[in-house]
Amino acid sequence: MSVSGIESVAGFTPYAAPQVAGADALNGAARTSGPQGPEGPNKDFGDMVIDGIERLSATQQQSDALAVQAATGDLSNIHDYTIAATQAQVMTQVTVAVRNKALEAFTEMMRMPV
Repeated sequence: MSVSGIESVAGFTPYAAPQVAGADALNGAARTSGPQGPEGPNKDFGDMVIDGIERLSATQQQSDALAVQAATGDLSNIHDYTIAATQAQVMTQVTVAVRNKALEAFTEMMRMPV
């Protein structure tokens, strides 16, 4: 998977699905802003990585909660689950691609003569 254009994903805000019982904090976590927050473009790389992983986790938890609702028959619109599951899948793929590129870059730096 190519990661060209990954910069456009930095400010990505996950799909805001309907409220899930007991998921008020989850929905708030899913709407956090990206690098264009109060810290601006000077945000530390480590903070950006942690923020991205937290958003991925929140999206996956929301997808799981909607899957349970769909399985129990409590979800009125099945497309909400379908969208959330697809979004979680795509975010996971992007995260893995970024991780692979970071490891590749680290490996290349370790090969450099000092």
